[in-house]
Amino acid sequence: MCGAFVRLAEVHHAGNRLFADRFACGCVPLLPFTGVLRLVVGVQEQSPAKRAPATLAARQVPGGRVHRGPGTRCGYFREPGFACNKRSPGSGCAARDGLNRWHAVLGGSSHCVATHASDLAVALVALDATLELQGPAGARMVALSDFYRLPGDTPQLENDLQPAEMIVAISAAAAPGAPGSHYLKVRERASYEFAVVSVAAVVHAPGGIIEAPRIAFGGVGTVPWRDHAAEQALTGVVAADSAALRSAAEAALAGAEPLTHNGFKVELGRRALVRAVQLAAGVR
Repeated sequence: MCGAFVRLAEVHHAGNRLFADRFACGCVPLLPFTGVLRLVVGVQEQSPAKRAPATLAARQVPGGRVHRGPGTRCGYFREPGFACNKRSPGSGCAARDGLNRWHAVLGGSSHCVATHASDLAVALVALDATLELQGPAGARMVALSDFYRLPGDTPQLENDLQPAEMIVAISAAAAPGAPGSHYLKVRERASYEFAVVSVAAVVHAPGGIIEAPRIAFGGVGTVPWRDHAAEQALTGVVAADSAALRSAAEAALAGAEPLTHNGFKVELGRRALVRAVQLAAGVR
């Protein structure tokens, strides 16, 4: 199977089917829940050559969004006249010295700087989601954060899905306490658009003090980017104290390596983080 795309999605909680959606939306709000939430998915095959264009991204569904997102976020990948190691290994990466405004500032290599395009995957990484994979060798469980591969020198290998394997379910356990959550997507137009920067924030803030936050970024990395340094810096900060949050946010996106045209993503990401955390904590 070249690509696992969901055709039918069912959401299960505490053993009960909550709803089924034949074309479940790929981007969902992060909702509070207890126990384990499990998304059971049916799949259909779709080759990389048939990946949906951006204008059809809203019709894609959870398995595809987790597997690849709505396609590789790189114009050079889609244009055969340009070098692209992901499309043609060993040919080079035209994006590194080209128009790279939308490309990754984290997780890139000399071989590839394409941004992971999924919204849903970013939210699920922040929820510590786990994938259930089924293949000829049987079923196995993989943490979503371990499912994606950094490009390194083999950018054509995007994830840990093995030949003839498919994603059959996605599970996410509730965070301790009663955390709030928010997914903030910054984009250049209102619809049918990828994130320039996005932040998924899961925040437990009893008494207004942030505890055990979970933070993931989209639009900035070659994979959905879980930011443990930001989580550590945010712990113990008063959610309503914007100045303290802004100071803590300086730890976010550590190690970023901007290209010629996308250095703005670092500052934009940190500002988006402050806003997402406050909204998740109920600060308006």
